[in-house]
Parts: sequence; structure tokens; C-alpha cells
Amino acid sequence: MSSRKNLIIPVFIPYRGCPNQCVFCNQKRITGQPDAPAPQEVVKFLEEHLSENTAHAVIAFYGGSFTGLPLTEQKAYLQAVQPFIQKGFAAGIKMSTRPDYVYEKHMDFLRGYGVRGIELGAQSMDDEVLKASGRGHTAADTVNAAAVIRAAGLELGIQLMAGLPGDTPETFIKSVNRVAILRPDFVRIYPTLVIIGSPLEELWKAGEYVSLGLDEAVQLCTEAVKVFNAEGISIARMGLQPSRELEESLLAGPYHPAFGHLVSSALAMEKMLAILTDNESGAVEFLVNPTELSVFKGIRGENIRKFGFITGGMKVRISPDPEVPKGALRFRTL
Repeated sequence: MSSRKNLIIPVFIPYRGCPNQCVFCNQKRITGQPDAPAPQEVVKFLEEHLSENTAHAVIAFYGGSFTGLPLTEQKAYLQAVQPFIQKGFAAGIKMSTRPDYVYEKHMDFLRGYGVRGIELGAQSMDDEVLKASGRGHTAADTVNAAAVIRAAGLELGIQLMAGLPGDTPETFIKSVNRVAILRPDFVRIYPTLVIIGSPLEELWKAGEYVSLGLDEAVQLCTEAVKVFNAEGISIARMGLQPSRELEESLLAGPYHPAFGHLVSSALAMEKMLAILTDNESGAVEFLVNPTELSVFKGIRGENIRKFGFITGGMKVRISPDPEVPKGALRFRTL
């Protein structure tokens, strides 16, 4: 079973294993966690969140580059969670890391402790964008790391960011296509935000960086989702997890607490417009699966308002119909 479908128990280790400061990053502000927990603190945290009822859970080390930690420290964290796996309270471990910190010789070590997936913080597949963002690795590192993870039989995840310094809509979509070629099990897509205390704050204040607008970011991510959907690659998340810490730290950028919903609604709008014919006029009704009603209507009915504007005043009704399969769409004139 794919770990992304399981309950994820995140253990944040801000900046641990990271060799340099990326321009967009301030993990301590985003997570509200100033320091990485010691292994014994991880045990206490897991004792509060795992039990015999969480056998499907996956323990995930996020916020740093786990494989960049000294091997003794990796071992200490991995050993700390073993009792929970051995008792059947968790199914395994996953982690995020840098593409240039994935080593073939290290895979047996990780698998031996129950690691089942590695998520690569690629962020871009354009070397100039990576350089401008202070990443310190290349697109080739991501390609190589993906091959190593695949060869080890582990689940592969890849993170991408839209709107990084030096990025353009064209270079971002090129990155999307290059990631799709790597056939990850899932991807995460994040629009770049300007966070207090990040190096990007200074670039933004100096006028050397201009963030994406919300509509622009939604459109870019919509195009990315279409590429990944066409290749059968799952989208694990779009947009950062909303939190009080994040919102209090935000200076600029296309933030929305339901960013993924905005993208899904934009895709739904395209789907509705695509099945209209030139003969349609007056009013139409779209029938959708009840679980997708809010996506097709949009947040606060935004898609209904947009539909009328785009079609020159055509009225639309969007109704639930349990007989319509999820992902499908039917319509009729009124």
C-alpha cells in the first residue's frame, strides 16, 4: 500500500541536515518549532499519537534533510521509532531530503529500519533557478536521486515550487514535465511565499523579487496538475499547510488556506466549459458526484459567477447526482 494513502504522523526536524540556507526557507517560523526534537522527545510525541488503532500510520521526518544528518544521528532517530513499528502501531517510515544527499550505499541501511519512502525537495529542474534560490544542487542530482530511490524499491515523492527567483511560467512547466518523466509516485506543489526572516524577504524589500499573484499561481499549478494527471501521478498536496504561525509570518505571495481547492475548482471550470457546444445558450445544469459539488461550485460559488462572465451571461446550475461517478461530469440544457 502506498504510504501517501496512510495516516502521516509528521516529526519536524527544522534545518537539520541542511548544508545551506535556501532563499525561501524559514522552517522555524513555518512550523512554529524552533529546534529539532531529540530522539527521546520523538518517542514521547509518538506515544501520544500512536496506538494499536494506528497500524496503517507512517512516521514522517519532515522539515530538514534527513539523509544529510550524521549517520549516528539518523540511526538514533530511526532506532527511537522502532518499538512503534515492532508493536504494529505504525507501518513504516518516510522522510524528506535533498536530491544530492541520496546515496545508493545508504539504501540498505534505511530499508533495514523500515523506511518505505523518500521525498525529494527538488523545487525546480532548472539549474539557473536552483542557483538563484540558493539550493546548492542541480537538476541532475534530482534525476540521479530518483533513480537510486526507485532501484531500492522505495516510494518516490518530489516537491516542486512555482514562482522561485528567476523562474518563469515557461521554466516552471518545463520543470513539471521533467519531473513527470521521472515517474514519481506523488508530487507536492508549493507556490513560493515570502516569509519573515528568510533571505527572500530582503530581495522582496529591495524590489529584486516579485511574487506571483494568486490567480497566476493557481493557473500555473492548474497546468502542472494537468500534466501529472495525464501521467497518472498523484498530487499529494498543493500549497503549504495553513497554520497560525505561517499566516503570522507571511509578507507576500500567493497564499490561500485552501489553495488546493482553488486549483481543483479551476480544473473543474475548464471541464465544464469544455463540454459545452456552440449551440448551448440560455441556461445549463451540470450534474456531478456529491463529493465534488463544492469543487465544481468553487469557494463561495465563485465558479458559478465566473461561468456567467466567461460565457457572456449563460446561467448555470450545478447539482449533485450520486449516479455520476467521481471525476465525471454530465450536463443538460434548461
